[in-house]
Amino acid sequence: QVQLVESGGGSVQAGGSLRLSCAASGRTFSNYVMGWFRQVPGKEREIVAAITWSGSSTYHADSVKGRFTISRDNGKNTVYLRMNSLKPEDTAVYYCAAGPVGRASRGAYYTNPDEYDYWGQGTQVTVSS
Repeated sequence: QVQLVESGGGSVQAGGSLRLSCAASGRTFSNYVMGWFRQVPGKEREIVAAITWSGSSTYHADSVKGRFTISRDNGKNTVYLRMNSLKPEDTAVYYCAAGPVGRASRGAYYTNPDEYDYWGQGTQVTVSS
């Protein structure tokens, strides 16, 4: 089992910044691909960003590319999402997720939520105009 706890959400005005953190415990953190997803009521959960086990390769959705950055610190068992230039359409509950390495090539990240086994409880991000 992997336990994931997100923090860092909140309310911010458009153009502002937030940094989300997700602390993992329970298993060897570097054995997991990590991802950030978001969801608004009535819509499916969507991928925001993902990162390989080593952090050497990342994915960012087109809607956040150039504004958000995913990173991880395996020594601290934590994955981060730095969010700059926030827009009202970024308002959502943000979830971090962990998927075991090995579902694809070892260097791959995952963009499908079905590839992730463990999820945090979510943290609300609200961006006002």
